[in-house]
Amino acid sequence: MDDAIATGTVCGPDGCDESVSTVSMPVQGSVGTRIDIVSDAICPWCYIGKRQLERALATLADEGLTFSVHWNPFQLNPDMPAEGRDRAAYRAWKFGSAAKAAELDQRITESAASVGLAFRTDRMTRTPNTIAAHRLVWLAGQQGVQDAAMEAVFQAYFVDGRDIGDAGVLADCGAVAGLARAEVADFLAGDLAEKEMRAADQAAREAGVSGVPSFFLDGYGLFSGAMPAETIATALRRGRQVLRERTA
Repeated sequence: MDDAIATGTVCGPDGCDESVSTVSMPVQGSVGTRIDIVSDAICPWCYIGKRQLERALATLADEGLTFSVHWNPFQLNPDMPAEGRDRAAYRAWKFGSAAKAAELDQRITESAASVGLAFRTDRMTRTPNTIAAHRLVWLAGQQGVQDAAMEAVFQAYFVDGRDIGDAGVLADCGAVAGLARAEVADFLAGDLAEKEMRAADQAAREAGVSGVPSFFLDGYGLFSGAMPAETIATALRRGRQVLRERTA
């Protein structure tokens, strides 16, 4: 097992090699069935964590336990210009050198491969502003295809190397998820839900989220990081039991 996955590595504002933290957020009103994930579309550990969660949920479904999954916004680079930046130059600046950035890319690519994801960092030329991507995921949530949209955005960035700050790319992602491409393009051309995405990002920070992915069950903070599927399944079983005992 990859050591980074085993310890639940997260992405934070200073990079994607940070320690785990656990916080709590307001309870959503279900009884041990609602999973909220705070994430960013450019967070590699969020995509890896998604795969681990899917494996965990398949195991739990075999036990008769079902959950709903909801994606919530966080910006790793909240000051990123709307047009984004050249990825190589930005990461060399952020991490101190091009060599360090390449080392981190290699480590993340190897971790992704361990869960069946073929990251292609060589195709990634832009580090985008992710507000528009979060807005797309929100729109998809209104139409019941949020998880599919999140998957499409992750794949577009990490596998296909596309600029997910570009409205046309995001419209393609929406179409892959099952939305009408023209509807997504019209939505992205406006500013609907932008304030809400920024407010949700700020609310997560105020609740103590400093690294993503962060996982919550009915608002109860479970863990942060791309944990192994077995660890996620155990945390969900225990969290569900605790919440049900509290409401019994």
